Amino acid sequence: MWKVPPVNQKTDQCLGEWIDREALAEAMIPLIGQLYRNNKVVTSIYGRGLINRSVIGILKAHRFARQIDDAELSVHDTFPLLQAMSQLELGAASVDLGRLAVKFKHEGSGRSAEQFVREELAAVVGKQGSNGHQGADVVLYGFGRIGRLLARILIEKTGGGDGLRLRAIVVRKGAENDLVKRASLLRRDSVHGPFNGTITIDEENNTILANGNLIQVIYSNDPTTVDYTAYGIKDAIVVDNTGKWRDAEGLGQHLKCPGVARVLLTAPGKGEVKNIVHGINHGLISDEDKILSAASCTTNAIVPVLKAIYDKFGIVHGHVETVHSYTNDQNLIDNFHKGNRRGRSAALNMVITETGAATAAAKALPVLKGKLTGNAIRVPTPNVSMAILNLSLEKATSRDEINEYLRHMALHSELHKQIDFTNSPEVVSTDFVGSRHAGVVDAEATICNDNRVVLYVWYDNEFGYSCQVVRVLEDVAGVNPPAFPR
Repeated sequence: MWKVPPVNQKTDQCLGEWIDREALAEAMIPLIGQLYRNNKVVTSIYGRGLINRSVIGILKAHRFARQIDDAELSVHDTFPLLQAMSQLELGAASVDLGRLAVKFKHEGSGRSAEQFVREELAAVVGKQGSNGHQGADVVLYGFGRIGRLLARILIEKTGGGDGLRLRAIVVRKGAENDLVKRASLLRRDSVHGPFNGTITIDEENNTILANGNLIQVIYSNDPTTVDYTAYGIKDAIVVDNTGKWRDAEGLGQHLKCPGVARVLLTAPGKGEVKNIVHGINHGLISDEDKILSAASCTTNAIVPVLKAIYDKFGIVHGHVETVHSYTNDQNLIDNFHKGNRRGRSAALNMVITETGAATAAAKALPVLKGKLTGNAIRVPTPNVSMAILNLSLEKATSRDEINEYLRHMALHSELHKQIDFTNSPEVVSTDFVGSRHAGVVDAEATICNDNRVVLYVWYDNEFGYSCQVVRVLEDVAGVNPPAFPR
């Protein structure tokens, strides 16, 4: 007679543990939401945001921690800390639960989760509602790839409205149904997926309502002709995404408009315009700076890693080779282009072209002046690029030492929002779509021979860069909350 096989205890144990983790992750969702909406506390795990995440999204963020700390972070470690945070009437803050849990594990010294969190976040404990900031108005001038991703991030980070507030976008009218098409491009993205929320348009008033954010669409062919105060916008930061003007004179046209206070360019600035790479030289931003640049995606990707290497090992000289996804500047099929080689089909060819990343890196990090050369290859992918850093160091090192050092920088340093780290031997470019870091060090690809090292740094040249732009915006507007753990 056929008998039922004995219960596999290991199978039941694995399933039981998973159900337990699911339950805790589900219990975290309302706490994360309440902290965000009531306290203006933004939570993340090693730079991976937790707001509006699903149960699986939260568990995956915890699992990713094994790339950084060699062990999977457990919701059993983070949940008590989150629960304690929800009881402390916190003021606005940015809290990395992953880093906080690791610190508690190593430095808890017998304290309870509540005692540890109270002491660690002492600067904002009991400060709920004390921020008093009314929010800073932001205008996007241009609504292409970067403009639409900036819109997504700004909408996502609106919170209670006392941070950055996207008030308007300015574009040239392309068709009678222009507003419908603009909203559709915001709603659907072939690379980054659907917009996380709801979008409604009002064609009569030329507005887009996205997750409660009422965004005025302004049609203009001339940056000097817009009166932003007519739309209730004041002291706005205009983010110029067009790339048409890159010097102080051209970008200064925006400052002639009523309602504009400052301008930020999402491309390398020319002349005396400061090129800011957040995490590196954002301390140079002053109240007197009316025009700033957020540099380029490649500059943002390489400078944090270069600074980390320079600080520990020194750099004699080096070469930066960028393997970059094609952009709208190139032709889909062969056609005339004023640039060399860029007239050839972007979808069919690898195209050698120039890059100013090496020169721009020296602007953001002056100690590298004259030490770097650079070139670029455009490749037939729509997003995610790679920078190959071929460096001669002042000090000899080993592959293990330099990888461990960069892993430490991604986990513990002030550059943890800029530098990410992976040691998977199976990752490819699409795995980094949506990365919020400026660059991701691929440890498995590192080559080291005495004082010669080759580093491979992935970066989402659209989304990761846009996150860096928003960080600069937050500093310019003075709405950047304190970050913990310190």
